[in-house]
Amino acid sequence: MNKILVTGAAGFIGMHLSKCLLKRGDEVVGLDNLNHYYDVRLKQARLSQLEGNKNFRFVKLDLANRVGMAELFAREKFNRVVNLAAQAGVRYSIENPHAYVDSNLVGFVNLLEGCRHHQIEHLVFASSSSVYGLNSKMPFSVHHNVDHPISLYAATKKANELMAHTYAHLYALPTTGLRFFTVYGPWGRPDMAYFKFTKAILKDRPIDVYNHGRMQRDFTYIDDIVKGVVGILDKIPEPNIAWSSDAPDPSSSIVPYQIYNIGNNNPIELMVFIETLENALGKKAKKNMLSMQAGDVPATYADVDDLERAVGFKPATSLSVGIGRFVEWMMNEYKE
Repeated sequence: MNKILVTGAAGFIGMHLSKCLLKRGDEVVGLDNLNHYYDVRLKQARLSQLEGNKNFRFVKLDLANRVGMAELFAREKFNRVVNLAAQAGVRYSIENPHAYVDSNLVGFVNLLEGCRHHQIEHLVFASSSSVYGLNSKMPFSVHHNVDHPISLYAATKKANELMAHTYAHLYALPTTGLRFFTVYGPWGRPDMAYFKFTKAILKDRPIDVYNHGRMQRDFTYIDDIVKGVVGILDKIPEPNIAWSSDAPDPSSSIVPYQIYNIGNNNPIELMVFIETLENALGKKAKKNMLSMQAGDVPATYADVDDLERAVGFKPATSLSVGIGRFVEWMMNEYKE
């Protein structure tokens, strides 16, 4: 049995991942600060899906709490860590930048320090497709440089990758970063477009469609994401002996460090996505066609060849099936 710290356990991906780890017999300590970025009742409802399991314990703690994090690592003696806790959201980072510094930078340093002082055998951390920023070559590849972020959120995720590499180099801490691409499904985040669209359509309110609908996203269903995360958690990175400082590959290193994309490898046009949602709801959307928002990118498209080679990752859930499951959950379970 592994003893695994999952940060952001009351979050969307964190809850689903914790359920999967518990199902296979791992001991999970779930950490979350239960902040008010969105409805805390949804976070508490997610936790209720986990708290009946004897191998799960919840700790309410902020990653930015330096003393609390040090005490947690000293007390618990984890084998592995999955960091999913972060201040999320591209647009919110424009309104409230300090929240991203506190959680995504200060908090991540506290996590790295806990890992290196307590011989954690593998740290897996959430990065984001947003790190590709102004990159336009598609599909996005982990072998491309990502030096031009266009939101503070993206910059903090790029910084996490650099910080993790530093700890892998200085302390031989095995670290793997996963660049998530537009994850959706039951128990999802209310700040995500598909969640907002569903609520608005059900209430006969118009939806805001940015860039006049000329957007593409690599929508990835939560069950496919979780399989990939678990596979990577069990694959501890090793130094890449073929890595060259003359032609450095950003995805790996001479130290135990690796970066992967985790997405559906199938970008969907926003208008097709909305049509799929309308079909699942049996109701048409009223649309406000708007220009592009600051910090947004017109398209995301994940090259997942490396993840497929590493752990056999192959997304299996079609958009219509995934949206159908989300809508069913929304109608039956979610209460505002």
